[in-house]
Amino acid sequence: MMLPIPVAVLGGTGKEGKGLAARWSRAGLEVVLGSRDAARAEAAAAEVRELSGGRVTGAANAEAAARGGLAVLATPYDGVAPTVEACREALAGKLVVSAVIPLRFDDRGPTVERVDEGSAAELVARLLPDSRVGAAFHAISAPLLLDLDHGLDEDVPVAADAAADRAVIVELCGALGARGVEVGPLRLARYLEGFTAVLLSLNRLRKARAGLRFTGLPGA
Repeated sequence: MMLPIPVAVLGGTGKEGKGLAARWSRAGLEVVLGSRDAARAEAAAAEVRELSGGRVTGAANAEAAARGGLAVLATPYDGVAPTVEACREALAGKLVVSAVIPLRFDDRGPTVERVDEGSAAELVARLLPDSRVGAAFHAISAPLLLDLDHGLDEDVPVAADAAADRAVIVELCGALGARGVEVGPLRLARYLEGFTAVLLSLNRLRKARAGLRFTGLPGA
């Protein structure tokens, strides 16, 4: 399958966005990092190019969305609405993959905010009625993504309503060096986002960097 490129990573100047961009650009994909601040995006892109040796550029979010053949949304939860509203027109007709997690922390550790739509990904779908929305990349550790010498021996659950969109996201997972696993429609994103809090808690307790791995899959 030919991926629609460049891959736009919106809100891509954080560790997660830069880690995804580093892995994809090292694999030969062209990536454009988006940010509210174009200069910040360009600085982050230069940092990623130095790390991966790949093709990475930076731009304001709306320009990155316009240039991208597909988009991955990697903003903090409170940045979802302003980011997608600024990019709605540029994202029309495109696949948008939400990696957003509505995380919050209290005195007992990580948990997730209640989202009226059910999940951050479903919120994105409501805000982008002319786009196709999927969900993935929630549970991969940002430090692991940025450590390009470390293989990703873990699975990435992929949720989207259309099988063709899930197949595209699975291919993106493969370009990271991970295995994408289709789990079903977008409504399952609420459980994928929520399980990230479980992983964070586990890794804090065990001082580890554990990920997900599905067993017993045919052909695995």
